[in-house]
Amino acid sequence: MADPRRQLPRWRPWHGLLVVLALLAPLPITAWMGGLDALAEARRFPPGILVLMLLVAFVCWNLNAARLRLMLDGRAGRLGQRGALGIELASKFALCATPAGSGGPATLLVLLARRGLPAPRGAAVFLLDQGCDLLFFLCMLSSVVAYSLLVETAWPHQALIRMALVALALVVIGATLALGWLPRLLRYPATPLARWPSGYRRRWLARRLLRCRQALGATLALPFTTLLAVLVLTTAHWLLRYSLLYLAVIGVGGDIEWLWTFLTQMLAMAASQFSFLPGGAGAAELGVGGLLLPVVGREQAAAAVLVWRLVCYHLYLVAGAPMFLLLACRRRLSLSPCR
Repeated sequence: MADPRRQLPRWRPWHGLLVVLALLAPLPITAWMGGLDALAEARRFPPGILVLMLLVAFVCWNLNAARLRLMLDGRAGRLGQRGALGIELASKFALCATPAGSGGPATLLVLLARRGLPAPRGAAVFLLDQGCDLLFFLCMLSSVVAYSLLVETAWPHQALIRMALVALALVVIGATLALGWLPRLLRYPATPLARWPSGYRRRWLARRLLRCRQALGATLALPFTTLLAVLVLTTAHWLLRYSLLYLAVIGVGGDIEWLWTFLTQMLAMAASQFSFLPGGAGAAELGVGGLLLPVVGREQAAAAVLVWRLVCYHLYLVAGAPMFLLLACRRRLSLSPCR
């Protein structure tokens, strides 16, 4: 069996077809939502705001790279900002190029394993990363709900916002309880794990899960200042990234509150997980466009979604694909007998 540390996720021809469909999805959706006027509005988008959006995306990549370096804390060898940025771009490319983002975590674990970090410890780093994201969104959504209750707002879909808060809180509580009670859950006879046909597979998965839990505990034992810095970087990243839609709406001449664009992206990106296309294509555009329509004009909403999607999705593919291929080819060359 091939060493998993040497292999990035394999790509099939149908993967390429799905990526092409995802790349083309914003155009027909924009034309359907706003017609040719929306496409003309997008062509008139101010270059200065577009450059600002590109700079914000670049800063977000570097914030994530710095966060990765802090969470690793030297456990994956000497990792500079450039190397961490390469891992960030390659894993985000795989995330955006696979349905439901399934290739992103796998790519991250493989790249960390190549640097000497075992898979359970790599999974612990990934879980900490996701935990910080969930904590940020839970705090932000709670603050927004409190704001909407204390201050009179004209936001639509108030019930949907509160339902999202409850769902996110349940996810956080469920994940925390599952990790805390993992040893007992593995021994409980009614769990799906206990019904697996192979005893070897049960023991293999149980060992992996327990090692990951132990590694997560060691990662959480990092100095308080390091964990605080990770949370600060997480907050800065998402505040900047979720400002891209606000800039896109401003660029097409719309008038909107930043908080509503934040909620729009969060709710729409959650709904995009149900799309079979990479990057949630189709569902993301329809979700954002549908939530913007009650606030801005139809043509403006469609044009803003098109520009936002170009920066938030297509740019990740364009910037990440060369890095993904470079890391894959570099490993193949290092394993070549002609070296």
